[in-house]
Amino acid sequence: MVKRAAFLGFLAMAFAAFAALGVWQLERLAWKRSLIARVESRVNAAPVTLAEAHGVRGPTLASEYRRVMLKGAFLRSRTTLVETVTELGPGYWVLDPFEDTSGTVLVNRGFLPQADKAHLPAPPRAHVRIIGLIRLSEPKGRFLRTNVPSSDRWFTRDVAAIAATRGVKVSSGIFIDDQVYIEGQVPIAGLTQTTFRNAHLQYAFTWFALALVSAFGFWKIIRLKQR
Repeated sequence: MVKRAAFLGFLAMAFAAFAALGVWQLERLAWKRSLIARVESRVNAAPVTLAEAHGVRGPTLASEYRRVMLKGAFLRSRTTLVETVTELGPGYWVLDPFEDTSGTVLVNRGFLPQADKAHLPAPPRAHVRIIGLIRLSEPKGRFLRTNVPSSDRWFTRDVAAIAATRGVKVSSGIFIDDQVYIEGQVPIAGLTQTTFRNAHLQYAFTWFALALVSAFGFWKIIRLKQR
């Protein structure tokens, strides 16, 4: 009797857990579809200025992945390397402050392979034009990897922390991913992820199926007890 009651309790908890995971995956599905639609509608649009992209509210999800054009110059000797892994292997995102007509903003110049770290070219001295995508700050570290500004160890592109460490006053909590790829140039621009895998519906079906199996097992045991 005690074993049966314990097993029924386990099945009830399993049903609740699986059902909750199914609902969570449906919420993730809605979020992922919104993200895909937002990115697809923006990455190929005509570039606008930062002021036009932000509007009166400043940087929000409404401006993320907007295609913008910057005109100005890099602030030299303030490069930040953020550890990452891309389809090209391990390496670093190369971030430098850039003075645009709208203010100062961090620009991700692109990906630097780990083997090329000692040969990182400095940003250009002259005034340049940059076409890129607006990205929101990443204030949290990666799983088990927290940014350590005091040791200049960076695992995410935390705009506020990087700007404070480099002594730069940025105009907003965003950075710009440079999208102008030039063959043979390092850092390698144009690697922003703009396509996203969407398997949340399949995951939701799996969790709900497991919830139904748990419910069926609960019902079966109750029927056997009644007999």
